[in-house]
Amino acid sequence: MGDAHETRLVRPRHLKALIEAEATGVPFLHWLDADGEQHILMLTDDRPRVTVGRRADCDVALSWDQEVSRQHALLESVGEDWTLVDDGLSKNGSFVNGTQIRGRHRLGDRDRLCFGVTHVTFRESSQAEGSESTARPPGAAGQIPLTDIQRKLLIALCRPIMGATSTTPATNPQIAAEVHLSVDAVKAHMRDLFVRFDLGDLPQNEKRNRLVVAVIASGLLAPHDF
Repeated sequence: MGDAHETRLVRPRHLKALIEAEATGVPFLHWLDADGEQHILMLTDDRPRVTVGRRADCDVALSWDQEVSRQHALLESVGEDWTLVDDGLSKNGSFVNGTQIRGRHRLGDRDRLCFGVTHVTFRESSQAEGSESTARPPGAAGQIPLTDIQRKLLIALCRPIMGATSTTPATNPQIAAEVHLSVDAVKAHMRDLFVRFDLGDLPQNEKRNRLVVAVIASGLLAPHDF
């Protein structure tokens, strides 16, 4: 059940909200509840401490997860970093990327926190000062080498979401029709783009969604491109 929650974290219908959250430059958490609805909690400067637990008054209220303690863990801001704190409050423990945390642990972008059977993802936006998201290639957007056809492919990929005509990226046949290439040629270019954006190791069903997030967050494309 825990793995199911983890693999569902990035879904097409959630993508636009994630893009908007990333664009703020503010760290945030996102997770799914028992009904598959996405929750996003912005970790703003006026929220230096975040409570996690099964109680309804917790900031991250996981009321449906019976393996989560009523008061399970804390997230605290320490300087410019966010940390997960579990000092024995929880019965079943808190985990980061599969490793149980005892005491305090500094969080990094895309760390997967597990409380009970619920996965919560920590994000440091690619626009946050001093941070480099793995969804954003290192350096400024202009340093990413793209051919004209790859740029056209990315515009076609993102167009349905950025144009608010769909909650899913364009399919390979849709991209092929727009850029006047064969579907096989589009697939080859997409494989290269996944590698350029460090997405090659993701599950196949997540790569396209994450590529859209990466492209928008990197600033490679502007609104007038659509």
